[in-house]
Amino acid sequence: MMKTTPLLALLLLACSCTFGQNLIGYNDNEIRRFMMQNRKDMHFNSVKNSMFSYLKYSDYSDSQTILFFLTPDSVCKGVRVICENTMKPEKLKELDATYKRIGDNRWVDNHDGKKYLIKFKEEEWSCSITIEPEM
Repeated sequence: MMKTTPLLALLLLACSCTFGQNLIGYNDNEIRRFMMQNRKDMHFNSVKNSMFSYLKYSDYSDSQTILFFLTPDSVCKGVRVICENTMKPEKLKELDATYKRIGDNRWVDNHDGKKYLIKFKEEEWSCSITIEPEM
């Protein structure tokens, strides 16, 4: 029993940190496949929007939403996670564990030779995490 506890804790930590997976550069089919395999707690929401092209996923309690913003060629150019303020401590802990902190509510992800900026923003009723290529 004692030997399985650390393994289980590590597995749970790995699963919980995938919320902000940097999928920038993935096409819409790759994102759908990733979400189906790795985020079974999230369901796809069909949305129609003439101004923006994006994929929307929500958890079953509607406490968290992930938006994948797409180029006209259906390639991810940015990610936004919107969640209830009650999730703030958990999300900040995940960001610190996953990315390199570079300031107040800012992190950087280096991946495939590119830098991505991660920003955390708190609103009155929710908080958001945005991942975009560094300009």
